Amino acid sequence: MAKHIAVAGKGGVGKTTFTALMLKHLIESKPGASFLAVDADPNANLNEALGLDVSITISDLLEETKDPKAIPAGMPKDVFVEYKLQQSLVESKQIDLLVMGGPQGAGCYCYPNDLLRKHLEHLSENYDYMVVDTEAGLEHISRRTIPRIDVMFVISDSSARGIRSAKRVNDLIQGIKTPVGAVYLVVTKTTEGSLEGLQEEIARTGLELIGDIPLDPQVASQDLQGKALFDLPDDSLAVQAVEKIIKKAKV
Repeated sequence: MAKHIAVAGKGGVGKTTFTALMLKHLIESKPGASFLAVDADPNANLNEALGLDVSITISDLLEETKDPKAIPAGMPKDVFVEYKLQQSLVESKQIDLLVMGGPQGAGCYCYPNDLLRKHLEHLSENYDYMVVDTEAGLEHISRRTIPRIDVMFVISDSSARGIRSAKRVNDLIQGIKTPVGAVYLVVTKTTEGSLEGLQEEIARTGLELIGDIPLDPQVASQDLQGKALFDLPDDSLAVQAVEKIIKKAKV
């Protein structure tokens, strides 16, 4: 059974960077393991951080199911949806990737979403790890499109506003029906002494602070050059910090 790991947080706090570097560490430290990455953030850019090209999203495919003319004559709708979902899987040597895409249009998507949930459950059985870069509102998790979470990392930058947002994410986690195991707080873009002034805000989140990721000029440089964050060198401060966090979490 695959271990399901999710990363949540508001936009701009380094959530996708953390996800990419976590995958980098897991792949390097667990040779032979298989990995499925799921980008469930409407502002999808995990593929860029991983250096993968995406031509179609699941949201695009589900939109097609609203048009009866898109389904070949004689093909049952469930078979058509399963076929299209399989087409959306980006396969690479180290990681396979599914991108959920943006919000869906008007109309009921209960049936295709139910198929998507079953498809993900079945698909995840083929992997040792499923890592989900999710949105702050946790829509896919609350709808149980993602069936369960074994470990959740809630990401915040080193600002009081970011930490308060992390608390709201934790409040959402406590209210959803999807089973969630261990939940940790990770603070990003820290500088010397920046955590000291945030201790009270961190305590209010109810989350265990498992580690922080220092502000790393190599991350900004890699991004500016259009290079995948997955390819950051081992001497990167962010790479080393994420490695320490994942080891501590015993993922």
